[in-house]
Order: sequence, then C-alpha cells, then structure tokens
Amino acid sequence: MEGEIENKTITISGETIVPGERKLVQLNIARLPTGTLIDIPVHVFNGKKPGPTVLVQAGLHGDEINGVETLRRLLQDDFFTVKKGAVVVVPILNIFGFIHFSRDVPDGKDVNRSFPGSRNGSLASRIAHTYTEQILPQVDYGIDLHTGGSQRHNHPQVRYTTDDLKSKELAEVFGAPFYFASRLITGSFRKAMFKMGVPTMVYEAGESMRFDENAIATGVKGIQNVLTHLGMLPKGTGTTSTPSIHLDQTRWVRAPRAGMFIPQVNNGQKVEKGQILGLVADTYAKKNKKVKAAFEGHVLCVNHQAVVNQGDALFHLGR
Repeated sequence: MEGEIENKTITISGETIVPGERKLVQLNIARLPTGTLIDIPVHVFNGKKPGPTVLVQAGLHGDEINGVETLRRLLQDDFFTVKKGAVVVVPILNIFGFIHFSRDVPDGKDVNRSFPGSRNGSLASRIAHTYTEQILPQVDYGIDLHTGGSQRHNHPQVRYTTDDLKSKELAEVFGAPFYFASRLITGSFRKAMFKMGVPTMVYEAGESMRFDENAIATGVKGIQNVLTHLGMLPKGTGTTSTPSIHLDQTRWVRAPRAGMFIPQVNNGQKVEKGQILGLVADTYAKKNKKVKAAFEGHVLCVNHQAVVNQGDALFHLGR
C-alpha cells in the first residue's frame, strides 16, 4: 500500500536483509589451524511491517545441544513467517565448542564469560566482540537457550534479570514450568545485553550432550509464545494453558560427604521441608548420609553424577 511504513533493514557482515526478505548470513569469526574458515550461521527473517527485532540463540556453550535442536526444529518447520519485526536465529554461537563436544573454545575460555569481548583478545573474547559489534546493536529482545552443565539436569525453567521488568514479563509469557530472577554474571551475554538496555531471558532445560524431548518441546512452544505476545506471529501460535510458577528463592543442596549418590526424587517434583531427596553412601555399604530438603519447594535440577565429592551440588531447589 502506498505510504505504508516498512520495517527496518538489517545488516550483518556487509549483507543487507530488507523488509520482507529472509536470508542466511555467515558471520566470520576465525580459522582452524588448518586454515579452514569458521563462520557462525545467522538466519534472518525480516518482516515487511515495523516491529521489534528478537534474537533467538543457542549453543553459546558448545556441549549444550538441546537448544541447538530446538532451533533446528523451528527452522525445519519453516516456522518464522513473521508478521512484523524481525527474528534473528543463531542455532550455534560457539562453533568451536560444538565441533569439539566442549563447553568452551580450544583455548579453554568460556565465551559466556568473555562479553563484550575484544578485537585483539583471546579466541573467546574475539568471538564475543564480533557478535557484540555485528548482532547485538540491531536487536530489541534476546532469548538465550541453555542446558545444565556437566551432568546436571535442569527441569525446564526461565531466568530473568531482577531489575529488568520486561525480561520478567517475557519469562512469564514463555510458559516454562518455573521462572525466577537470576543474578548477572560478569562477562556473560545477558549482562552485556542488560548494559545495552536489551531485555533478555535465559531458558535452561536438560543436560549437556543429551537430547531431552520435554526440554526441546517446551523450548519450541516458549519461543512461539514470546513472539506471539510481541505481535510478531498470528494469535494462537504456540499458546500454552500451563501456568508458569514464579519462584522467589532458590538454593543448592550439596553433598554432605563423598560417596555414591542415589537420588530419590524426580526432577520438577514438589517436596516438603525435611523430605529425603537422596542418599550419599560409601562404597563399602557401611555408612550413608541422607540428603534432605531445607524448605518446601520444587526440584529444579538433579545432578546425575553417580560418584560425588563433599560439597558437590546435588539438587537445585526453588520456592
């Protein structure tokens, strides 16, 4: 229609994505020692009508593959028919970690502790810098997909920034079983976004290097819920009737001694104060120590490590 206002044009790595266009852009970051160029694939879906630009990313830690599969399914289903605004999808941010089945990059540094990065810094810092310069200034909201680290299994949950009411709103709209405020970590992607004034929520579900169908399905639905809430998708897309429970306090329950760890509750389960969550027993069947809930609440995470040391995180509880 003549005189109708169009959406903004997005530019990444010198390539423009005009309103009404969808394009796969390669964000160059570095080379392997063999000389092979390493790029971050960035899918851009730019709607014709003006609206917010939402960044949806996964694989910031290379071994956290549930988020990667979540975004693969959305891309495979040709889901991003955006009514207005734009969606920028980055299925694997940490390419180096992904191909090495590792949380970090080859120099041992964590990209999610390296933001906003440096042009002349470590490999992790250079990746963060390129991403911060090329992508972040163009987005209005962020959705960051993660899983539990090591062998810790997170029940689907969303974390938002305490002083960011918009991120809290999106966390609730996402529709995961639980959502709660989480502190900002120095060098993290979410802290960099907060400093730039971009509301960002983190979806945590499953554990590293293992697919979890419930985590993936909840993630797909949650992203649809957020984009529908922002008016970017047709009404009714991805709506969920399950209310999300807000938690005011979370706490880790740690191993009282070293030994064999046997959980006795299910992830996501509601527990009572003093309830036995599991046992830590010695290998000679002489002694065992009961692990009890410090308060009434819900189990957010269970450590699947069978042999633990004193002080290891076993359960994450919230109330």
